[in-house]
Amino acid sequence: MCGIFGIYNHTEASNLAYLGLYALQHRGQESAGIVSSDNRRLHHYRQMGLVSEIFTKEALKRLPGRSAIGHVRYSTAGSSELKNAQPFVVDYHRGSLAIAHNGNLTNASFIKSELESRGSIFQSNMDTEVIVHLIARFKEKTIVERTVHALKQVEGAYSLLILTEKEMIAARDPFGFRPLALGQLKEVPVVASETCAFDLIGAKFIREIEPGEILLINEEGIKSFKPFPQKHRHQCIFEFIYFARPDSFLFNRDVYEVRKSFGAQLARESSVDVEMVVPIPDSGFPAALGYAAQSEIPLELGMIRNHYVGRTFIEPEQRIRHFGVKIKLNPVKGLLRGKRIVTVDDSIVRATTSRKINKMFRNADVKEVHVRISSPPITHPCFFGIDTPKKSELIASSHKLKEIQKFINATSLYYLSLEGLKKCMKEDAESFCYACFTGDYPIPSR
Repeated sequence: MCGIFGIYNHTEASNLAYLGLYALQHRGQESAGIVSSDNRRLHHYRQMGLVSEIFTKEALKRLPGRSAIGHVRYSTAGSSELKNAQPFVVDYHRGSLAIAHNGNLTNASFIKSELESRGSIFQSNMDTEVIVHLIARFKEKTIVERTVHALKQVEGAYSLLILTEKEMIAARDPFGFRPLALGQLKEVPVVASETCAFDLIGAKFIREIEPGEILLINEEGIKSFKPFPQKHRHQCIFEFIYFARPDSFLFNRDVYEVRKSFGAQLARESSVDVEMVVPIPDSGFPAALGYAAQSEIPLELGMIRNHYVGRTFIEPEQRIRHFGVKIKLNPVKGLLRGKRIVTVDDSIVRATTSRKINKMFRNADVKEVHVRISSPPITHPCFFGIDTPKKSELIASSHKLKEIQKFINATSLYYLSLEGLKKCMKEDAESFCYACFTGDYPIPSR
């Protein structure tokens, strides 16, 4: 998924970029980086780990200048190692350039092979570097022209920030897969994956950067370019299901309210005679509130989360996910003993987490565990920025509902229907990508 943040022409640019990344930490926990510009050269610092661990006072002092872009990463294309940390920085014949990318390019391997056959040498194995090479090869005079030329060659999902010595560029792919918002801190422009980053630094949300739009931000202000043919929008529905923070506003919706509506619709579709609704922390909370309100069943905090543990879904290795669930959650045994409960969670991907959670409930002597999921079954991998590269890893792709129910040891199991999900999105329903549920990809993978 990844999160990106940029700020132009502020005396505390790198410090504010640090805070912006801190607010976006939920979008990636493997590595983080900031690149700043002092109007003459770029300064960069990238490390593996969490934002709060990487950016000490000493590290931030090494990032002078009035403009900065930052990135938090979770890998979808490219292995989890320092050489793939972003922002990616290069020196080329026109100066220096840094790029931060959220998304996945579906034709990156094809372009990379072509470039290597012409003598290009790649420093990393992530798709983002393809864009850098394309920008560097083109002979157009301005950075905007070179960026447009490069982006016309790539396919897939991208929300981008590019920083040169004197300018910053923000770009979003024509389908609008990944979010990108424009804000303002007094008179200073800021750009971020989610508006929660603006809230932390006291910036005002201005608008979303539109699909296919490129913004040039420099000392003359902000200039908008729309060089691509208009496409039908395919915004990622999984942002609302899981990835975005509930206090963010993206794709012109409040994430919190959308998740509550998913839960309410789920209750309409799958009522059950139980004594309490139990949210699976933390991403299941808003949907559970909607479910409880619609069903008029009391909501209880029957599962408590240790907030010093990260999000288990976006850890890159299966063995880490297994370990994380055990130390992340703990049931309230006195509350649950002998009760019939319905749990509400946002999704089931591999089902290993759900299986472990239900085992905890069973060990707490819960009488019945009815599992409700506020999204449809995930049956197909995503090629646009979610870490489900293999269909075989998705339990719903190869198992029927009753088989999944048995595997996770649930009394009953029900997913929100795709029709119900679309009903919650109302008039905008057809502007989202549902490929992970349907296999109907907007762009074929090469």
